[in-house]
Amino acid sequence: MRGFRWLVVIMSLASAAALAQPFPSKPVTLIVPWPAGGSTDQVMRALAQATEKYLGQPIIVENKAGAGGTLGATALVNAKPDGYTVTQLPITIFRMPHTTKVGFDPLADFTYIIGVSGYTFGVVVRSDSPFRSFKQLMEFAKENPGKLSYGSTGNGTSPHLLMEEVAHKAGVQLLHVPFKGNADSTQALMGGHIMAQSDATGWGKFVDAGTFRLLVTFGAEPTRWGAPTAQELGYDVVSYSPYGIVGPKGMDPKIVKTIHDAFKKAIDDPENHKVLKELDQVYWYKNSRDYARWAAETLKSERATIERVGLLKK
Repeated sequence: MRGFRWLVVIMSLASAAALAQPFPSKPVTLIVPWPAGGSTDQVMRALAQATEKYLGQPIIVENKAGAGGTLGATALVNAKPDGYTVTQLPITIFRMPHTTKVGFDPLADFTYIIGVSGYTFGVVVRSDSPFRSFKQLMEFAKENPGKLSYGSTGNGTSPHLLMEEVAHKAGVQLLHVPFKGNADSTQALMGGHIMAQSDATGWGKFVDAGTFRLLVTFGAEPTRWGAPTAQELGYDVVSYSPYGIVGPKGMDPKIVKTIHDAFKKAIDDPENHKVLKELDQVYWYKNSRDYARWAAETLKSERATIERVGLLKK
């Protein structure tokens, strides 16, 4: 009996010691809900590496590609709110509830930690494509309804909705081919399985190498590649789809602050700014409170976008 009591005491002390350990006491997993090698993956891996020195623990990047970038969010629904599992949260999360049934509530199921960055989107074709301008691409689409195939990172993602909004304004019908992420759609374009690719700047290195031709971008300003913006071509479409990092709901505010502060130092790190410049992504810092407020506003505003392109669920 005495031995049992001592065992109970020892186990209690061990539990208390575990609880008393400062955060973080082990590696943190950062889910990237896109394939390895894509533009988001490149940015998040570089950011994770920069954050490690401020967090004091390794950050393990785990790719969970598919479902329009929502698998990181679904993985958090039942995760422990201990700060050891976080995810990149794309804007798709605020669209999916308006288009289909989802297993998460964008506002109730996550702890918003920090806003990080945003994309430059564009449309590319192979360098041997007969389309030398976005105008030629749209002219072909008008003359051949449903024949112009383009790849995106999935249904409801910004690359998909941008093209559908342009198609709506131009009065054309396109053939959308969704993929798990940038790497997959890039391979499809290289192999000639699709005629064009709508995506963020994962195509940048292929444009630099002369493998792809950039026809249009969707930012407010032209990029270093010199292609016209959609606005310059007469389409009132501008998007950079900001994203950030979230954890499961119910996280301890002290842990949230620790993660936020480490990532804030990392996104201000010169090495991170170098990566953002290389991929033409924007700096988009939001603290935890402002990020949560932005999320609530975006959930409402994205409904209007979904309705405008005819994808609102019945």
